[in-house]
Amino acid sequence: MSHEADSLKSIFFALGANLAIAIAKLAAALFTGSGAMLAEAIHSFADCGNQLLLLIGIRKAKHPPSQDYPLGFGKAIYFWSFIVALILFSTGGLYSIYEGVHKLHHPEPVSSLLLAVCVLVFSFIAESISLWGCMREINKTRGARPILRWLKETRQSDLLVVFGEDTAALMGLAMALISVCLTWITGNPMWDALGSISIGCLLVIVAFFIGKKVKDLLIGQGVEPKIKEAMESFLVQRPEVETLYSFLTMQMGNDVMVAVKALMTEKDSAQKLITDINNCEAAFRQAFPETMWLFFEPDFHD
Repeated sequence: MSHEADSLKSIFFALGANLAIAIAKLAAALFTGSGAMLAEAIHSFADCGNQLLLLIGIRKAKHPPSQDYPLGFGKAIYFWSFIVALILFSTGGLYSIYEGVHKLHHPEPVSSLLLAVCVLVFSFIAESISLWGCMREINKTRGARPILRWLKETRQSDLLVVFGEDTAALMGLAMALISVCLTWITGNPMWDALGSISIGCLLVIVAFFIGKKVKDLLIGQGVEPKIKEAMESFLVQRPEVETLYSFLTMQMGNDVMVAVKALMTEKDSAQKLITDINNCEAAFRQAFPETMWLFFEPDFHD
């Protein structure tokens, strides 16, 4: 399955779950007056908007190269992923902190807490299903790598964003459930306000992590280490290549740009040298079909 298909499936999973959750949370927040519940509702609506932005990014990234954009639009998905991180930071995180601080200074009674607990439990189940869908797609690409290593090495910003959102949502729901239960038990709305602040801080941390990772991709990262190692090994084993001097890659969304500098086996016939390079390039593209641009420079020294 292609990178786009994996991402689209996980995004639609998350969009459907978040839309249902957001409506349920908003209704419960308006009915109960819970600040933590309102923070969670805003978080879920922000997530819905984020998934729509990711869909826009995937669509933009598919545009073919043009005269003004000769390397294509693959990096568009990184831009929209970065916008998602900013929205998660501002709309989700900062507003939740503001709402919690406001409720601390101006406490309001919270009613119908049983309804709030029921909505949170429903939301937790729906978010778990969304995260399961995301993990199913992630597992197709991460292999035996631990999830933390995949998060460090992945170049799939859309899957990274969905995973970050779903994980933050589950942790936020747990915080909201604890704060609502403590408010219910003690009758003190302070716990509800602290829950809202905690959720906001969590979203800010997740948004910072996503933003930093996507920033690296925007600047220009190469392919994942295991893929680069496989590419280099492929070239070294080719009979046309005597010595591999330099090998550079850049991830351009789904596509990859590769630059090779090598000492070729053929050194006497220019025609044979060109034929060897063409054969090597054709074999490389067949082995690594994500390669959109391949620049091959023969040389006698590094």
